[in-house]
Amino acid sequence: MAYRIGLVVPSSNVTVENEIPALLGRHATGDFTFHASRMRMHTVSPEELAAMNTQRERCVMEVADADPDVILYACLVALMAAGAGEHRRVEQLIAEQLATGGSAALIRSSAGALVEALHALRSKRIAVVTPYMRPLAELVVEYLRAEGFDVVGWSAMEVADNCEVAHIPGDRVLAAARSLDLSSADCLVISACVQMPSLSIIEQAEAEFALPVISAATAGAFSILRGLALPPVIPGAGQLLATQATITLSERT
Repeated sequence: MAYRIGLVVPSSNVTVENEIPALLGRHATGDFTFHASRMRMHTVSPEELAAMNTQRERCVMEVADADPDVILYACLVALMAAGAGEHRRVEQLIAEQLATGGSAALIRSSAGALVEALHALRSKRIAVVTPYMRPLAELVVEYLRAEGFDVVGWSAMEVADNCEVAHIPGDRVLAAARSLDLSSADCLVISACVQMPSLSIIEQAEAEFALPVISAATAGAFSILRGLALPPVIPGAGQLLATQATITLSERT
């Protein structure tokens, strides 16, 4: 069956439109097309994130015109920087906007998807790698703690230019993860950002650190598949999307 996926993304983001299609393109049964609308944002700062969020309604209705089955609001830090529980508030506002406009599309957010994935893995003590400047990274950590997770280690790579974030090499991301004390962690979020590439290092990191490793991209794909009632199973994308992990999650719920 064919499904349309809508993406609302920062204008300078190029990674999510590669990684989400790459992931869902490996799915055994779903056939997906992707349709994006963009919100202006170049520098990852509180001011630009706030200005970007004011463009949400326009972008949602633009992508809704393509009649998608699911829309992913794909900027994690824009919601987490706004305070605890923001993903629920924004997802509800978008759902109401879509209903008013006559769209039956499901709504997901990268922020909510990350929380969903961590809960699905029964994670309690997590480590997080972010590309953000330290003040924004601290807001992400505070957000995750407010969701009930013990953040036992985190890294801020201090890259403010969102275009530069897309070019952070995998070995630099792995080095940031290696700098953390993971001895008490039960999950590693190796990229808490849809713009920082992650897919090439997920399985390498799981093998090295002996932990489930997820990213904003794998969490987003997981949430989309669950929303569509499709098996959240994708090869080569880590334990979250692995067959055995899915069976285990199903048995636990």
